[in-house]
Amino acid sequence: MGAGRAVGLLLLVAVGALIPLFGPRLALDGTGEAVAPGAGGIALLRTVLLAALCVPAGELFVVWLARRVPGGPPQMPQGWAAGAATAGCVAALGLASVVATGNLVPDSPADIDVGGLYATRDGRLALLEVNAFAAVAPCARSRRPLTQVVPLTAIGVAEALRAHPTVEDGPLVGTALTFAHLLCAALWAGGLLSVLRTLGTRAWRATAGAGAALLGLYARVAAVLLAAVTATGSWSTLRRMPPGTVLDQLTQTAYGRALLAKVLLMAAVAALALRARLRLRHVTDPLDACGPARAELVVLGAVVAMSGLLTALPVPIRW
Repeated sequence: MGAGRAVGLLLLVAVGALIPLFGPRLALDGTGEAVAPGAGGIALLRTVLLAALCVPAGELFVVWLARRVPGGPPQMPQGWAAGAATAGCVAALGLASVVATGNLVPDSPADIDVGGLYATRDGRLALLEVNAFAAVAPCARSRRPLTQVVPLTAIGVAEALRAHPTVEDGPLVGTALTFAHLLCAALWAGGLLSVLRTLGTRAWRATAGAGAALLGLYARVAAVLLAAVTATGSWSTLRRMPPGTVLDQLTQTAYGRALLAKVLLMAAVAALALRARLRLRHVTDPLDACGPARAELVVLGAVVAMSGLLTALPVPIRW
């Protein structure tokens, strides 16, 4: 990666961090809802955790796609899975420390009751995420990177269970919907990042037709993933916001406002994806279609940040 791209990536990450950090205060303004202590920090940690899940999942997905490209080179870009897993482990540790202090931000290490994590459902799920991320890094560096599937699946299941406590109506349905939503979103966002990195390598640029075939194959699968993300997200929304109250809650609750912003970002992503697919049909060099795809990736990063923000906001009341 060139110095200019590295600086640009750092700037994008810095700007993206503003969404979870300052989002809770903006979303809660005027709603009358109380903000949880450290909501901005928790939302940022959730965002890092979700992004760290997307990167290795996307790399595995694109390796699978690349093997199905006729005449495609075997070379792939150096993986970012191990680094992403390390960042995810740090974020999971931070979230576990919050759970260990009774869902309060600890003032000092003495406030953290590590042993207490084993006594609660949320604590055990937090420990599972820490251990799973710790396992992803060595799996990614091993000769069998496919072994990452097990810890990555564990993280997805833990996140889905955490989002739906047993006191909720139909927690198993909610858990299944959230897991499917997370899986499809991780493959979509992480896959696009990995595809763009792959198309930028010398081997794939030098192989005639391979880059266009890979991008086209990803585009077809991504269309299915988008439909699945939309369906599971809509169903989950209607489970938390009955149809008759959706419009009011989208503007009068913090969760609804953040969800509305996420929906608008998703609409922008879909438009950029369509533009990239249409351009791909009329160019010989797939890199010419990467402009809209890169913009799509940036907006997808904002969607991930909005998802992290949603997890730190109070769930709307079923009116």
